[in-house]
Amino acid sequence: MRAFYRLTGPFGVAALTLLAGFALMSYVQLVQNYSGRQIKSLRVYERGFGFYRIETKLLAEQAPVRVLVDMTTTEGALSFERTELTVTATTNSQTVLAETVEFFRSPPKKPQIGEEIDRQDAGMLSDVSDGVYVFTVRLGAIDEIKMQSVDLVLRAGAMRYERYAMPIGITLVLLASFAIFVLRLRYGNRLLWNPPPPPPTRGSGG
Repeated sequence: MRAFYRLTGPFGVAALTLLAGFALMSYVQLVQNYSGRQIKSLRVYERGFGFYRIETKLLAEQAPVRVLVDMTTTEGALSFERTELTVTATTNSQTVLAETVEFFRSPPKKPQIGEEIDRQDAGMLSDVSDGVYVFTVRLGAIDEIKMQSVDLVLRAGAMRYERYAMPIGITLVLLASFAIFVLRLRYGNRLLWNPPPPPPTRGSGG
């Protein structure tokens, strides 16, 4: 690491941190959205009708099953908005999942055209037995986003990832971006890394 710092300087370290943050965020997105296979897409809310209580059959061979929440909106946010949804799953009168997911929206730079879908991870059913599962979604303590619809997406055989991986990736990106901004203020357009010294030359006099 010291050799890398001597070669690239603080800009190189900041750039490496930025890449590490983006790589961690991309890894979480890939595992969350593409690992395993989608087995269910269940409509649990629709504007004008409210929330639905959904019953669906799952098989033991599908474990582990990741539960994703897709919120669809058609209107652009006028200010920074948040909405909380609580997601629970029960089977045989036992609660096997209870999570709260939070959605964030900010005013778009351009007028919103068409639908916009935001996705959050509501957790994983690690142990699944053959039977009927009941999924219930309700509004949490915060209700600011005008929802058009909400769907639960179930993915069987999904890979696991640490829940704190995404916050760490975001933190690395923010810290690295701030460091690069400060370095540019300090150095301007000058070279921000330390090139290796030229090789020594031998005197012509021998």
